[in-house]
Amino acid sequence: MALLSKLPNRTAGPSCICNLARWSRSQNKTINRTLANNANSTPLLQTPLYDLHLAHGASMHPFAGFSMPITYETQSIIESNKWVRSQAGLFDVSHMVQHIFTGKDVTAFLERITPTDVRELAPYTGVYSMFLNNNGGIVDDIIITKHTDDKYYIVTNAACRAGDLAFLQEQKKLHGLSDISHEILEEWGLLALQGPRAAEALQGLTEFDLTQLKFGNVGLVPVKGGKYWVSRSGYTGEDGFEISVPKEETLGFTERLLGESNSVVKLAGLGVRDALRLEAGLCLYGQDLDETTTPVQASLSWVIGKRRRLEGGFNGYEVIAEELKNGTSRRRVGFLSDGPPAREGSKIYEETGVKLIGVVTSGLPSPTVGRNIAMGYIEKSFMQRGTEVLFDIRSRKRTGTVAKMPFVPPKYYR
Repeated sequence: MALLSKLPNRTAGPSCICNLARWSRSQNKTINRTLANNANSTPLLQTPLYDLHLAHGASMHPFAGFSMPITYETQSIIESNKWVRSQAGLFDVSHMVQHIFTGKDVTAFLERITPTDVRELAPYTGVYSMFLNNNGGIVDDIIITKHTDDKYYIVTNAACRAGDLAFLQEQKKLHGLSDISHEILEEWGLLALQGPRAAEALQGLTEFDLTQLKFGNVGLVPVKGGKYWVSRSGYTGEDGFEISVPKEETLGFTERLLGESNSVVKLAGLGVRDALRLEAGLCLYGQDLDETTTPVQASLSWVIGKRRRLEGGFNGYEVIAEELKNGTSRRRVGFLSDGPPAREGSKIYEETGVKLIGVVTSGLPSPTVGRNIAMGYIEKSFMQRGTEVLFDIRSRKRTGTVAKMPFVPPKYYR
């Protein structure tokens, strides 16, 4: 979700606190302008929670063909960020595409199109991965959950839906694998409950002991009103869960969760989700990742299984193996700065301001860190932590420093 990093650069004050205040005041104007510009576009799809969002004062915004909540009238993005980091936020991410793959050829197929060690993945375990093209470029970043050797649940990005479906069809034909069935869970709900009190909130709806689910585990959990697939995962760096719910049961489940935990759980929009994921050092496809970028360049080499590095057999293996051995010309790194924040598209120069060495892909003032944070790609000789760089912000050079990611320590339940 790219809204925050595309907000106007109106944060010219000397401190991040001033930046955050101005950013918060300007957000509603920015969203309203965007809504007006999209008024005559193709009718937007709605998630099962559309009416609930409106009832809770959501500011809705077009994203990936859906009308999605960005903020709610009861909390600013800054307040929502602090709430998720200290309590629990509930995100509607039903725009994401939920796939079910079955058949005896599914494992072999996924090992061709991803670098993940799918074969050795434990049942009912999910991992971060990516579809790769023949050059090792990232077609989409995804979550693969293995149920059995012949059944997988995969979540892909909504904005990549058409491209992903074409890619999957093409790859299936290319590799001659026929025993594969593919179903999309159309209109299903997908909810992300995130924050240090997420488990406490969800535990109130089930007798299932949620401590049995560690980070990456998935289980069919009986809750009040139904039985749903629950994974311990998320996009914020906090402990949390993603819950897949049939369309007709999504509203009821959400209302029960909010009703049972109204002092702990608050609805959170995609605006704060973008800030939280950047604080956690997590990528946004189409902004931080694309088809010209390999996992090695993106500093995501850890997704490539040890066996896969030795045996290969996946798209782009030759390119990626060469980069693993000899390095690559550019890498994704994090940055810290003060003053006006560097945002998507800001050029990066070495400290004298003469040589162009990279570009920012995401950036904003961080409510948690209290400084500006960003990520981007720079030449490998400048990627050492502590290296000073210059950002080109509105035709002025501003100082930044290469920094460790994540910016906020992860709190996954392991």
